[in-house]
Amino acid sequence: MVPGRFARAALIGAAAAISVAAAAQQASPPAPGTTVQQDYDAATALDQGADAAAALAAWVALAARVKSGNRTWAIAMVRKGGAQFRLGQLDEAAATIRAGLAVLPTADASLAEDRQNAHIMLGRIAADSLDYADASAEYAKAEAEAPTDVGRLAAMLAGARVRIFTDPADALATLDRADAIASRMTLGKVDQASLLQARMRLAMNIGHLDEANRIAPKVVSLLGGMTLSRVDLRDVAARSDAAIAALLAHRDDTAREYMAYTGAGRSRKGMFRPASLMTPPECGGEADLKPEDVAVVQFGVGDDGSVFGVEPVYSSGGGEKGLAFARAVQGWAWSPEELKTLPPFFRYSVRLEMRCSTAYSRPSVNEAITARFAEWVDKKGVAAPAQGHQVGGVALGRQRAALAAAEARGQAPAILAAAAQMFDNPTLGSDERAALIARVEPLAAASDMPAMARLLFAIPAQEGRDRDWRGGGRYAAVMAPLLTQKPYADDPQARAALRLRIADHSNEKYGAPYLQQVADDPGLDPRDPLRVGALIRLASAAKREGDLALARQTFEKSGLAASQCATLDAKPKPVVMPGPDVFPQEARRWGFEGWVRNQFDVGADGHVTNTRTLVSYPPFIFSQAAEKAFTSMRFQKTYRPDGGVGCGASVNGIVFQLP
Repeated sequence: MVPGRFARAALIGAAAAISVAAAAQQASPPAPGTTVQQDYDAATALDQGADAAAALAAWVALAARVKSGNRTWAIAMVRKGGAQFRLGQLDEAAATIRAGLAVLPTADASLAEDRQNAHIMLGRIAADSLDYADASAEYAKAEAEAPTDVGRLAAMLAGARVRIFTDPADALATLDRADAIASRMTLGKVDQASLLQARMRLAMNIGHLDEANRIAPKVVSLLGGMTLSRVDLRDVAARSDAAIAALLAHRDDTAREYMAYTGAGRSRKGMFRPASLMTPPECGGEADLKPEDVAVVQFGVGDDGSVFGVEPVYSSGGGEKGLAFARAVQGWAWSPEELKTLPPFFRYSVRLEMRCSTAYSRPSVNEAITARFAEWVDKKGVAAPAQGHQVGGVALGRQRAALAAAEARGQAPAILAAAAQMFDNPTLGSDERAALIARVEPLAAASDMPAMARLLFAIPAQEGRDRDWRGGGRYAAVMAPLLTQKPYADDPQARAALRLRIADHSNEKYGAPYLQQVADDPGLDPRDPLRVGALIRLASAAKREGDLALARQTFEKSGLAASQCATLDAKPKPVVMPGPDVFPQEARRWGFEGWVRNQFDVGADGHVTNTRTLVSYPPFIFSQAAEKAFTSMRFQKTYRPDGGVGCGASVNGIVFQLP
């Protein structure tokens, strides 16, 4: 059993708290001879209680009893989805809620709360899958539907928290609106702290560090101050936010004091150790992660070792990069055996400092598709989509205007170019995206653009056929039909792009065959970037499986520099190890423990260079000490004919544990 997936203040918790039930007890069917009204009243009463399984059974029975598509059926479906939501059945809840919302009367004021709750739940489900654009759109709908100031404030706060990573300007505007409403209410200290904490996190992410550090002590004070006698997950999150803000402003002593009062790295029963499966994201990719980008990601670890409630807290490179780091964590796992001795409190709100790995810098499939589309629109005399992401609500407004102007002129290439810019804006919600795809995909299909360029429209159109495609092999099932359709089936690059995208959105079990098909495709040039990308991914997978020979063989086929001994050879053997003096005195004084995974190069002479932190727990406490420790290490010498790096992008870890 785990607590709510997200620790939130009363405003958010009251609007939508996700709980996961250990087991769902089946309720008895309605008594014979009851009326629909009696069943409705009974289900409503169960909805008010704590037994979500009983409420679910009651709404299922009622929905089956009334005519599909009528008002009562729509209410039953939305509330059935709410019960599924509370039970943690998120995919089922999303489908059920959408079905009910589609026919729930929009002008019926008595159903405003149902509509608001439905959009709040869809927002939380989208946020849980890190689809922050969709979450933002759902929270905006919840705000519009809210019949009370409390409901509006809850929707605004939830929306602002995700917009920090999709549209910071809109996040600020949302918080300003929330403050205006809060000024005419009497809020408790927890809710006041939640509003201020969202503003502090926004300031931190947009580089307004003085403002973030001015707000930090107010948030901590509202939640009870710096004590260790009564600490909950809200206290931990607020103090950790304050520590990050202080560290970014180089207020190290203040930061370490805040961090000490989070309790992170201070458990007396067991230690939170590195994951048994913990692969940081590779540099490059769709988010164009750079080696210098750093993020802090928060999540919980359940009793079975899986993660839940993953969310970015801070990103130096912008919101899209923060989300890329968070998505990498979703696939991590801990050993349940190692978690047994650790009190659950210390794994329900974990924060890690993260950077990308340079071992396998992955080419971006989207960039290849966009480049071909840009070539086509250029030939048509239309300005190509702007390079880089044009993000946020203001940019989206300009893009809508450009699209409307192109549609008024009836110029298909200009319409498609404007639509492409909108697709690239993370502020665009799924409903507007779906409507836009329905308008422009037929234009793309009727045009003379190359198959590769057409994928810019065909891929989102295909994804829209199943909005809940995430996980396992589901994405492959949705996208594979395109591989058999013209013009994609006849175009080697289009085939490769589709297969790479399927692999990147699937786990390795489902993705590996598609990668191998790209690597073996005789229609691709041996040095085609898409083929190289497939080989890099396959080499990475072989390395994770411990098959170094296959990793070497696969990597060498890519034609890239063979200096990556982390892939191509056994790990170098250390001959000089760091001593106990590497434990930082400040951490020792505050009683911190933790660990770091570092990446580094080993020269042919055995010296270590280019040391950098990949993952560190707690954030920023041990990073510098670990990098210094690895720099002092010496490895066995290796021979390289060119005298270059003997071993690039090697990864190793160090645990900082007190006696």
